[in-house]
Amino acid sequence: MSPRLPVSVVINTLNEERNLPYALRSVCEWADEIVVCDMHSDDRTVEIARSHGATVCFHERVGFADPARAFAISQARHDWILVLDADELIPRRLSEVIAGLIRGDTADVFRLPRLNYLLGAPLRHLGWGPDQDAQLRLFKKSAINVTPDIHNFFHVRPGARQVQLRYAEGEAIVHFNYIDLSHFIEKLNRYASIEAKQAHGRGEKASFGRAVWGSMREWASRYVRNGGPQEGWRGLYLTAMMSMYRFAIQGKLTELETGNDEVSVRRRYEAEAEKYLAEYR
Repeated sequence: MSPRLPVSVVINTLNEERNLPYALRSVCEWADEIVVCDMHSDDRTVEIARSHGATVCFHERVGFADPARAFAISQARHDWILVLDADELIPRRLSEVIAGLIRGDTADVFRLPRLNYLLGAPLRHLGWGPDQDAQLRLFKKSAINVTPDIHNFFHVRPGARQVQLRYAEGEAIVHFNYIDLSHFIEKLNRYASIEAKQAHGRGEKASFGRAVWGSMREWASRYVRNGGPQEGWRGLYLTAMMSMYRFAIQGKLTELETGNDEVSVRRRYEAEAEKYLAEYR
């Protein structure tokens, strides 16, 4: 057996018993360490992680994985880190490429192409193509700062050497993304709430104009510039959903600004209901 690579694979999880085995099986033969940072799953995620030789640590549930990534990385013992999501895997050819990158030490940060499966098929366009969606996932600890910002958690430190790999068959992270439109809308709703809360925390103000502009940019970028029509019906509906996402963020930000949250509205409805029911007394 070849010596294992001096790299720590870090995976954040919450109820990932269905996906996690594929991710673990794709790295357990060659990575020297696997760290699974779990947010107190209710299923067999932790059991599965340990059965594949992973070290398991725990983080409180925070609604999405990004705030827990810095903690997970801090638990790794190697300087080289490979971050993998539970619904991703590393093909054999990519593992060989990674081995060469680590041994060659020609850069501190590598962006790896990612092949996304959405709605049952791999996408080559829409901004989700392998090169379009290259991910900062292989790096030295000393070269990266980690923040809790959703979809923007890794930041390269000044002076770090960076390289982006180009896609070749079998040389991309494989990501089994949204299963169907119901799954997509469910995640869209959750992520829009998180983005709105983070924007509110930064003091940003809601803007209908920003919602319209953001929606137009989604159409222009995904459908026009990034070959949406070549993805058939998936291209059309995924672009529409992402355009709606921009509206959802601004709408949720407006709710936060006006105090129109769930608790307040329920109390308002309860008071209104009592007014109507008082007529029966």
